Amino acid sequence: MKDSDTISSLLGIGLYSLPEAATYTDIPVDQINRWVFGYRAAGKLHSGLWQPALAGLEEKTLSFHDLLEIRFVHAFRQYNVSLQAIRAAAAHAREWFDQPYPFTCRRFQTDGRTIFASVMEETGDEALIDLVKRQYAFKQVISDSLYAGIDYDREGEALRWYPLKSNKSVVLDPARHFGKPILAKSGIDTETVAAAYQAEGQSIRRVASIYELTAAEVEAALKFERKDAA
Repeated sequence: MKDSDTISSLLGIGLYSLPEAATYTDIPVDQINRWVFGYRAAGKLHSGLWQPALAGLEEKTLSFHDLLEIRFVHAFRQYNVSLQAIRAAAAHAREWFDQPYPFTCRRFQTDGRTIFASVMEETGDEALIDLVKRQYAFKQVISDSLYAGIDYDREGEALRWYPLKSNKSVVLDPARHFGKPILAKSGIDTETVAAAYQAEGQSIRRVASIYELTAAEVEAALKFERKDAA
């Protein structure tokens, strides 16, 4: 396959190295690696929680949907839900919703407790008890903030993610710039804006003039690059 064919086949998927995924989600690299690509413990190989979209690449790389899904896994782990229970929940949810990335699916916000209930019976995971029996606990884990900033299509599949709270200036869109963070209107990547800010004596006005941006757009790009994203 030609290089151009390879690049064409990756368009619309999103491409993120493990360090990039860690930076954008504020989740440690080693955790992301374990969850998506598996790990070995006590001489036994444990597969990832799901099959990543870009498993065939030589370098470990996440797709846009992998990137969003790990945010939900992180929320479960923060509540001490075991990887065994998460794996079972993912399998149930994939079948239930007919979605390869079920946690990101909007329906999980309303139907997830039913899935957790069946998993609790299978695994005996004590951390799921509150999630199943107490509505407030479930809402704490599967919070609105996890879904905030995600645009969905009619089938409930995530299209793009605006990572800054209450601000749609910066977007990760797999259909644009391989899903890397860009300014939504201009398409200029946030890394370029941040580099220009340093090169131009940390002048927001000068950067805005060079790239024909508003000061607010420059500030949003800098905010994201400073890892103030939600």
